[in-house]
Amino acid sequence: MDNSQALDKLLKQTVSALEKSRENVNEIGEGARAERDSSTKELETLRKQVQETIDYVDQLQVKEKQARLHLMEVSKHYKSYSEEEVREAYENARELQMMLGHMQERERQLKIRRDQLEVHLNRLNETLEKADDMVSRVGVALDYLIGNLQGIEEKFEEIQQKQDLGLKIILAQEEERKRVAREIHDGPAQFMANLVLRTEICEKILDSKPQEVKKELGELKGMVRESLQELRKIIFDLRPMAIDDLGLVATLKRYLEDFREKHPDLKVEFVNSGAPFHERKDLDIALFRIIQEALSNVLKHSQATEAFINVEVKPERINVIVRDNGRGFDQKKVQYSSGYGLLGMRERIELLNGTMDIRSAPGEGAEIKVSVPLQEEKSKKNNSED
Repeated sequence: MDNSQALDKLLKQTVSALEKSRENVNEIGEGARAERDSSTKELETLRKQVQETIDYVDQLQVKEKQARLHLMEVSKHYKSYSEEEVREAYENARELQMMLGHMQERERQLKIRRDQLEVHLNRLNETLEKADDMVSRVGVALDYLIGNLQGIEEKFEEIQQKQDLGLKIILAQEEERKRVAREIHDGPAQFMANLVLRTEICEKILDSKPQEVKKELGELKGMVRESLQELRKIIFDLRPMAIDDLGLVATLKRYLEDFREKHPDLKVEFVNSGAPFHERKDLDIALFRIIQEALSNVLKHSQATEAFINVEVKPERINVIVRDNGRGFDQKKVQYSSGYGLLGMRERIELLNGTMDIRSAPGEGAEIKVSVPLQEEKSKKNNSED
């Protein structure tokens, strides 16, 4: 596991732990909220009971006072009352006194319970405030961390893509070198070897058979011309020199003339509009290669009879369209296929800060749209001049 993967794993573990902590705090908060609601209802009931008890105690106090005054009156003038009346006055006063004491104790207990519940409710409210604050803080931390994590992941992906692109460029360079070496070996190198051999033959028969030497030299002249054309083709494939002097449009026209001669069964129409020249030679060669690759795909895979190329040069952008009437393809299956070279084309365009849109479906032909800005290069140049 490399450092980027280890860091990515650590960040994900941290996010997971924070999310778990937030869930735990939420559970604590929900429990405290449920207990607060229950305690609030209980407190409301207690307060009602306390008030009812206070009112009842007040009533008892009045009755008990009246009963004591009556008992004092009876005791003072007991001869005026019967024994039954004296006993009844005494028992009534005693009963009210006991009831008053009981209710006063009940009032005291209810007030203690009410005060305790109020304290408990205050603590629950504080707990809820802390829980909500903690959930909010953890949420902010999570959002910040997740945002950074996404940024880091995107950065890692960007670095990885650059590494992959660098490797692909190296591999492409090696493949290109192999291709050029093979073409030189099979073409000009073989011709040179044959030329040396036939030159030696001419030397041997120069005195005895001058007519045959003349014929042989004529054939050698034709071979040299063919070899020169082959060398020019190899040089053109490496980099069309005309593109630096004539620009993209003129170079494409020359290329398409040769293409039509070699592939007469494919009708290729070329249309261009806008200024033919601009300052971005890197863009010219990139678009030229993309059109080459697109035409190669049409030739190899599409079974098309017609192809259309449009190059539109605007003040700020260059737009290119390559379209064919072939059998089309499934974009999902072909997108990463090395045989079509679409991934390399897209990477080449992205390096130029451009966009590439591919539209195709089985039986519906294919269309590639490319758009690349000119403005960026100009602004860079202006900055460098400043």
